[in-house]
Amino acid sequence: MRHRKARLQLNRFTSWRKATLKSMARNVIIHQSIKTTKIKAKAVKPLIERLIQMSKQNSLNAKRQAFKILGCHKLVQVLFGDIGPRFSNRKSGFVRIINYTRRRGDNAELVILELTEIKKQEHKKHKKAEAKKPQQLGREAVVPVEEKPQDKKEIKHDLKVKEKPSAPKKPSKNFLGGIKSIFKKERDSL
Repeated sequence: MRHRKARLQLNRFTSWRKATLKSMARNVIIHQSIKTTKIKAKAVKPLIERLIQMSKQNSLNAKRQAFKILGCHKLVQVLFGDIGPRFSNRKSGFVRIINYTRRRGDNAELVILELTEIKKQEHKKHKKAEAKKPQQLGREAVVPVEEKPQDKKEIKHDLKVKEKPSAPKKPSKNFLGGIKSIFKKERDSL
């Protein structure tokens, strides 16, 4: 008897369901935030929580167990090297589900599934500010000299791209011939 054996089956057979959950877990580790349906998010949340719990242990056995789920050594390295230490102070609640919107086609509930502590990407500053500063050598300051272009006409002349000779055009082969003009697409289309 299968009393109280309910789980989120996602209307898939076993191997398809496992592949879906593994793929979603990989994407959460790579991107740290994904948009998906509410049911799929609820199904994959325990798997991601378990992976992050493994990464906090940081043992060889835990890495092998994570590799069985993720199937990629680089993702295991990211999980144990970056994500695990980020959650070292937290005991649970590594993933959150935020309601997003409803999908236009089938009105399914869409959510954002993300890690609770997302690593923010830093923007690199431009090198122009650093290049303009004069460098001092002993008593004299050396200022970099910028070369000015000669004339705009000469630059444009150099940048012209050689065009390839056009191939002789072949006559188009219309199977239906003039039948297309009989049926008006504008009237028949939605």
